[in-house]
Amino acid sequence: MDRERLDRWLELGILGVVALALVFGPVALGGVRPQEFVVLQVLVAVGLLLFGARLWVARSFHLQWTPVCWFVLAFLVYALIRYWQAEVEYVARMEVIRVLVYGWFFFLVLNNLHRQENLQILVAVTLTVGTLLALYALYQFVSGSNQVFAFDRPEAYKGRGSGTFICPNHLAGHLEMLLPVALAILVLSRRRVLARIFSAYAVVMMFIGLCVTVSRGGYLAGGAALLFMAGVLMRYRGYRKPILIGLSVLAILSVAIAYKAEDIQRRIRLALVPGQLHSVWTRPDLWKPAFRMWLDAPWLGVGPAHFDLRFPKYRPETVQTRPLWVHNDYLNLLADWGLVGFGLLAGAATALAWGGWRTWRYVRREGDGLVTKPSDRAALVLGSSTGLVALALHSVVDFNLQIPANALLATFLAAVLNGHLRYTSNRYWLNPGLAGRLVMTFLFLATVAWFGQQARQRWQESRWLARAERATILTDHLAALEAATRVEPRNAETPTRLGETWRLQSWEGGPNWQTAAQNALRWFEQAMRLNPYDTFPALRAAMTLDWLGRHEEAERLFDRVVAMDPNNHYVVLLRGWHELQVGRWAEAKRWFERSLAIKPYANWLAHNYLAVAEQRLAEQTVRPAPPSTP
Repeated sequence: MDRERLDRWLELGILGVVALALVFGPVALGGVRPQEFVVLQVLVAVGLLLFGARLWVARSFHLQWTPVCWFVLAFLVYALIRYWQAEVEYVARMEVIRVLVYGWFFFLVLNNLHRQENLQILVAVTLTVGTLLALYALYQFVSGSNQVFAFDRPEAYKGRGSGTFICPNHLAGHLEMLLPVALAILVLSRRRVLARIFSAYAVVMMFIGLCVTVSRGGYLAGGAALLFMAGVLMRYRGYRKPILIGLSVLAILSVAIAYKAEDIQRRIRLALVPGQLHSVWTRPDLWKPAFRMWLDAPWLGVGPAHFDLRFPKYRPETVQTRPLWVHNDYLNLLADWGLVGFGLLAGAATALAWGGWRTWRYVRREGDGLVTKPSDRAALVLGSSTGLVALALHSVVDFNLQIPANALLATFLAAVLNGHLRYTSNRYWLNPGLAGRLVMTFLFLATVAWFGQQARQRWQESRWLARAERATILTDHLAALEAATRVEPRNAETPTRLGETWRLQSWEGGPNWQTAAQNALRWFEQAMRLNPYDTFPALRAAMTLDWLGRHEEAERLFDRVVAMDPNNHYVVLLRGWHELQVGRWAEAKRWFERSLAIKPYANWLAHNYLAVAEQRLAEQTVRPAPPSTP
């Protein structure tokens, strides 16, 4: 086989890898869980091997190296440095692997799939997936189904379409990126009639899919992005009438859907009502702690994916759940990565926007003030840039970039947009030379080796954790969890689960209750060493100390947890529970009242324990004092 043919096969292999990633990500619940994300990780590793082979097979391989590439490369290096400095290694490692997956995915698409036929195949694949997701979301919305495959969604999402994502907002984020691409192809491309008919169908279905997500952020971002696209095209007289007609049709369709759907009307009505589940005012309650967290570490941030870990210290009383993310990707970026990381990605976004504007001037086909000739390049440039605008707007109120499927799609669109910069100048082609190919090959092999080792570790850990979930015998459950800790000794959640299992076993009594309690303490202490910011193992360790009668140690640990998470109703409640164990009824009453002040609703344990404390105080008041000791 000659080198040109082999190079073409390698290119097709990379095309297949990228297509599989763009399909698997959204279909596999967004790729959020470790066992699904590891597949994306392996696909990128395979793509890097093929990319490395192309470096040596092609007779003259040139890289596309645009200004964006410098910022992406700098952020990847910065991410590795921050990983080595992180306080909670496991969490930082998982986050940095994601960053590396997205970064290498960008370079894979940019440098291997710039042929128009390759891009058309990938765009067709993504639009097909988006259309099918929209159809599934429409089924969920119409039927009232609250399931994704065999998985039950939270009750709060009932009446909303989410496709194969669990959260409807994330489907909205996916569709708002694809809808402008399909619309741009319909309006601007030179494709045949059947392709344009499919694009029209995709536009209608994805617009309906976006509507049935009942995502207010998706509505605003998608609507603003479509207006952005309309504003660009309205500059050309030949497109003014079709654009006005198209916007009118979509507006009428959205009003008709909203008029017929009570869930949409109710969610919009409750948007500005404070205290409601659907209120938009819950977002600022997360933004303020994130901003304060960033002020405490302004330059480098608190660490990769450390916002959720550090949140308890900054928790307002209005947020009594685990937030995971900020619900604002920009503040999340600042809190985790600081001004340095934010500046690098802001530089990449600025360079991407500048490149898109410059490219548009070259790919549009003008004549006498009109875009008279269709252009596939113009369609991809305008569609991808508009999709990224939609995501950028939606990221103000949500965390779509924390969802691997959406992050990969955004990375793909960014690579497509940036790749068209080659039409403006030849200076973006770079010959790496022998030294460059050697360096790139080393980086690819090092990444593949690490990705492979980590993928194997994740798979084995997930297998043991799944076996622990299925176990019906206590010894089997404990053995599976201990095997998981041997596979991944730095994941604090597994020793926490082991400690909790032993604690519950001890509290059931029996002849070995003290041994079980000591085992629980040992695992809780290991979890606290691995993640000193997690209050749960510390709380359970303090309760175990009370159970063993070591009340002074328990009190010191409870006080430490209260200092770590002072506005958590459950932490405050258990501090009062400790006072019950030592018989200080007045102090217990004060803590339970504080817990109820933080969370007056659905806080039945505090109500019940408060009644116990008040009863003990009443008994103490009426009981006569014992005679003095002679």
